[in-house]
Amino acid sequence: MFLEVIKAEYIDGYRIRLYFNDGAVRIVNLLSSLKGEVFAPLRDIEKFKRFAVKFNTIVWENNADFAPEYLYEISVAT
Repeated sequence: MFLEVIKAEYIDGYRIRLYFNDGAVRIVNLLSSLKGEVFAPLRDIEKFKRFAVKFNTIVWENNADFAPEYLYEISVAT
């Protein structure tokens, strides 16, 4: 089974609650992951908040995304 993000909710700061297709609900803090040219704009919290679930992960308006496996690995269970 491929790991997929099926739902995501903004919490606060750079934290997002993620719902995975394996039934796990986890919280990820992405502040330390916002490195490099594609992720730099997301340090603006208003831009960070504007994500959507597409292509089995979370995606921002500038097409930045993270692999669902990475999100799962760096997140904590709720």
